[in-house]
Amino acid sequence: MTASPVLSIKRTCPYAPPQEHVQLQQEEPVARVTLPDGSQAWALSRLEDIRTMLTDPRFSSDRQRPEFPLLTPGPRIAVPGRPSLIGLDPPEHGEARRAVVGEFTVKRMNALRPRIQQIVDDCLDEMLAGPRPVDLVPALALPVPSLVICELLGVPYADHEFFQTRSAKLLRRDTPPDERRAAVNEIREYMAALIGKKATEPADDLLGRQLAKGTDREDLVNLGFLLLLAGHETTANMISLGTLMLLRQPEALAALKRDPGLTPQAVEELLRYFTIAEFVTSRLATEDVEIGGVLIRAGEGVVSLGNVANRDPAAFADPDAFDIERGARHHIAFGFGAHQCLGQNLARLELQIVFDSLFARIPDLRLAAEPDELPFKDDATVYGLYSLPVTW
Repeated sequence: MTASPVLSIKRTCPYAPPQEHVQLQQEEPVARVTLPDGSQAWALSRLEDIRTMLTDPRFSSDRQRPEFPLLTPGPRIAVPGRPSLIGLDPPEHGEARRAVVGEFTVKRMNALRPRIQQIVDDCLDEMLAGPRPVDLVPALALPVPSLVICELLGVPYADHEFFQTRSAKLLRRDTPPDERRAAVNEIREYMAALIGKKATEPADDLLGRQLAKGTDREDLVNLGFLLLLAGHETTANMISLGTLMLLRQPEALAALKRDPGLTPQAVEELLRYFTIAEFVTSRLATEDVEIGGVLIRAGEGVVSLGNVANRDPAAFADPDAFDIERGARHHIAFGFGAHQCLGQNLARLELQIVFDSLFARIPDLRLAAEPDELPFKDDATVYGLYSLPVTW
């Protein structure tokens, strides 16, 4: 039997999927591959196949299963109690998601708009008053979503450096297993102590409200961990990548400045174009299932190549073009199906406010470094930029 090719993980071009993924989509859209740890899995690269898989209950999200395909080296880290929301299967997943989904409705997110606007304006005030050039990542991209998720959860923002440094370790593929385990334990211990405090001093925040509902404390620790990590890191990376892309697309940026009504479409296109968390939709078959004409057997892992799937020519016209008027919301940047990103409404709102405010208040913003010198997160499980020097 011919050895399966090792799946390429790193992006060789910041603005395009790995060429090997494109080739798989063209020649073998359901392909047997070898993961970085030496295990085997199936790689899906067509949008239709991935959406089909993500709505099929015969595929498990439980990352604690020993056969589940992981793209980080080292042993999987055991977490006490039930898996967090991202790793639950039916019927437990539906019950747990229903308990918290009301916190992220469009109506509730719109109620946060004035506060998010104030946070963005405060960051921009500080940028404009300070020296130039400025690194947009620590000045705007990271503090905005960090402050928002901290206030939403009821986490003191004064502790942001603690969880951001540990989050960064968890998201780097080359973090040694012992350091990864220590980072998980430290965030969990922090969250457990915070929830313990809220049990004696009730608070009107997401964690406090879930505690008042009677949510199991261990489950709430896992939920808080997940939302804290996902709530700041992903949006921060999209702010920096989106700013870079718009600065490199002057016609698109000019159109946005003329008509801010285009911003929601531009956000969707940026999400599709970069697909920064493409491997979160990996799954494990619990029964024999046929996908794309190929039989995937029970116990076999499936890796979704979301980056190239969101460039699928069968789903998007001229898929490699960046078109802010495309209006395509059927991408899978937020996943698909029952596990579709819980915080997608919040992320969209934050991105819209940031881009509208940034380019309205600093219309002559420009890069302060050569594009090919920028440090992209090629070593991270969530793609982005480590820094983005800008000036005006």
